[in-house]
Amino acid sequence: MDYMDSEYFSYKNNELYCENIPLKELSKLYGTPLYVYSKNFMRDRYSEFTSAFESVNHKIFFAAKSNFNLNVMKLFYDLGSGIDVNSVGELYRALKIGADPKRMLLTGVGKTKDEIKLGLEHDVLMIKAESLEEVYQINKIAGEMGKVAPVAIRVNPDVDPQTHPYISTGLAENKFGIDSSKALEMFLECSSLSNVNLCGIDMHIGSQITSLDPYVEAVIKMTELTKKIISRGIKIEHFDIGGGFGIKYLNEVPFTPAELADALIPIFKQLDCEIFFEPGRFLTANGGALITEVLYTKSNNAKNFIVVDAAMTDLLRPSIYKAYHHIQPVEKNMEEEIVADVVGPVCESGDFLGKDRTITGCKANDLLAVMSAGAYGMVMASNYNARRRPPEVIVDKDKIFLARSRETFEHLLYDEKIIDELHA
Repeated sequence: MDYMDSEYFSYKNNELYCENIPLKELSKLYGTPLYVYSKNFMRDRYSEFTSAFESVNHKIFFAAKSNFNLNVMKLFYDLGSGIDVNSVGELYRALKIGADPKRMLLTGVGKTKDEIKLGLEHDVLMIKAESLEEVYQINKIAGEMGKVAPVAIRVNPDVDPQTHPYISTGLAENKFGIDSSKALEMFLECSSLSNVNLCGIDMHIGSQITSLDPYVEAVIKMTELTKKIISRGIKIEHFDIGGGFGIKYLNEVPFTPAELADALIPIFKQLDCEIFFEPGRFLTANGGALITEVLYTKSNNAKNFIVVDAAMTDLLRPSIYKAYHHIQPVEKNMEEEIVADVVGPVCESGDFLGKDRTITGCKANDLLAVMSAGAYGMVMASNYNARRRPPEVIVDKDKIFLARSRETFEHLLYDEKIIDELHA
């Protein structure tokens, strides 16, 4: 079988390590399933991205939705990143790490009145609006609070991102943003509102995009639109291209930040705007692995199954996107390769981590590593089947940090009780 190997997750004497720590040791300390993150992967990816764009005025906002572990968020914040928060819960988490709201973007297609109010109370850098009604709602709430709200409008450039349809966000058929053909008219209408400061324009065309072409096409379209808006007397200070920069899960060949910069910086220089980026997956995905223990192996006719203790409740992406995550042994062995489905214990046929995988033969108590699990892993975990969500560990060279412990059964019942009167 093929093995994913890097300087952050690598085999030493046939045993898989995260940085300088063997994953087998972590499983003994914390049990399985277990999320393990490499601090230095995340630090290096951030440095690579921001360095690529050093010739333009830019700011990175880490997309908290990809991995909202407090220590992961703080790692990027301490490196200089802002935080892109998509809900009041993510805003709360950002405040918990001590983030300055002036380094936060409040995003999301369906912000509630309370979320808008909270963003304004904390003076976030910018609220990104996705409809005309939302801008009017922001203006009304800001007026009641005696504030002027800094607002960017998310425009849908109608560019095919060449990605999975569920994570495409920039086509006309998607729910996000406003139609680019109506954008100038909307900017002009909203510029007259007394409690809104239209200071930004925003796009986000999708996730896991591995081709430069969609970004180049979209940024050119948005640049031309921005020029028209500015020519009508509206001062656009921030040009936000969102995130969605793809990574390698299997055999993808994604562009590098340097290649993205070479393609986009000449376009950016046509505008006198600060450029915003909102990477999430790029900064974290290949810096994480989900460690799981084999419970049983079995065959039904010609079909082989490896039953493990991790499930769709721990890593949902394979079940809902048929997303590929490479699965490899924590300890290499000399067993013959088999083709098998790697499945979890949840009572759903859709509970699988990988289908028809060529993998060395396993037996009960062996450990497997599900790779590229640092993004959209723990954040999408659930308690279905009353399963406890797994712990998260961060490794920094030869140091181990427990960033979140395994949930207890008491966590599952945190505000639930038997009502005696109901059963009298």
